[in-house]
Amino acid sequence: MANKKQLSPEHSSALLEVLKERFDKNKNRHPDVDWAKVQSKLEANSEKLWSLNEMERTGGEPDVVGYDAKTNEYIFYDCSAESPKERRSICYDQQALDSRKEFKPKDSAMNMAAEMGTEILTEEQYRELQQLGNFDLKSSSWVKTPADIRKLGGALFCDRRYDTVFVYHNGAESYYASRGFRGLLRV
Repeated sequence: MANKKQLSPEHSSALLEVLKERFDKNKNRHPDVDWAKVQSKLEANSEKLWSLNEMERTGGEPDVVGYDAKTNEYIFYDCSAESPKERRSICYDQQALDSRKEFKPKDSAMNMAAEMGTEILTEEQYRELQQLGNFDLKSSSWVKTPADIRKLGGALFCDRRYDTVFVYHNGAESYYASRGFRGLLRV
């Protein structure tokens, strides 16, 4: 039985082409990164390539935003202008989803990220992303919420307005058509 977290050779090749084109168009996000090295790591790790495909399929437009020399990993973030369209109208996590008795959202940010094999951005990572461009000018994105806030029923989200990154709170069970999440993947 084939591994469902694996792309066909044709699909892998097409995705690598899309990623390379985005990489070349946005050199400011990764000035000292060599695409050939990134591609080599991706070709050696089919599950990571599958996860990048999930990021792409859901509207995230993943791109390399850094390299971690300690772990020898390239870091991809969702770099779509707005929070990915196919990941909106969702609450924060499974506990929040379970707490909704009616008008439940289709899923949660934490569940979707896990299913995609990615992580949700932290507030710090979200702020790093905003150094690379202007993101979420009309939408917002859930960010990883500290346990003490989550324990009290809250969750954090961020956006960019007035040329400033804002961090807000909401009940973790809330969901809005303009709020999704941005993922990160280490390869």
